[in-house]
Formats: sequence, structure tokens, C-alpha cells
Amino acid sequence: MEKSRDREGRMDTDELLNGIVGAAIEVHRHLGPGLLESTYQRCLLIELDRKGLTYETEVPVTVEYKGEVILDAYRVDVLVENTIVLELKAVENLTAKHKAQLLTYLKLLNKHLGLLINFNEILLKDGIRRVINGYH
Repeated sequence: MEKSRDREGRMDTDELLNGIVGAAIEVHRHLGPGLLESTYQRCLLIELDRKGLTYETEVPVTVEYKGEVILDAYRVDVLVENTIVLELKAVENLTAKHKAQLLTYLKLLNKHLGLLINFNEILLKDGIRRVINGYH
């Protein structure tokens, strides 16, 4: 897959989203629902590697509270191309709390876009939510 990048080396957002969603669908196609989140994450990383996408896992998120800095307050599942935050789940249903969690990560990391992916769906497309940080 030939990836187009801008002068700063960033991929087009739509192309990046398509690559991530395609990787997640490939994992789900082979494994189906019902496994642990950690298994899906490890397999998704294999697919991201195969697509030539760069990523970081368990990215620490720092919180500042009244002048005090709390290191590693949270950990983001996956940050792809230093642009899109992935929050992976293997739950019965996605809830407003899951979306709020991802939105909090986006705000704290000053990122614009995240994907909430629930692998515990019969059709993975039913478990993917796009979350946008409007205060980026």
C-alpha cells in the first residue's frame, strides 16, 4: 500500500482511517468476537505493521491538577502515526462512558481524532465509533 504523506511526513487522515479500519476488520475476520481485548490489540498491531503504519502502545497520558503533574495518569491503547488515538474494547455494548474516556484522552493528548473499536460485535462495523475532539 503506497501511502501519500505531506511535507511533515503525515498521512492523509482518510487514508489513515481506512488503513486502521481495514486492519481491525482483518483481525475480526480471522478471530471473530468473544476474545480478550489484549488478544485483539496484539493482532491489530501485526496488521498495522503489515500496512507500514507507525504506532505506539500504552502511551502514557499526563494530567495537570492545580499545578501538580500526575505522570502516567492514564494509558492510551494505541496511537497511530502520532495522530489517531485507538481505544480498543471487547465488551457487550459500547456506552457513553467509553466515548467519554476516549474524548478525555484526545483532550489530554491534544489530538483531534480517535476511534473506539469494540471487537465483541458480530459485524465489526457496528462496533466502530469515530470520536472528535472539537477543542483541538
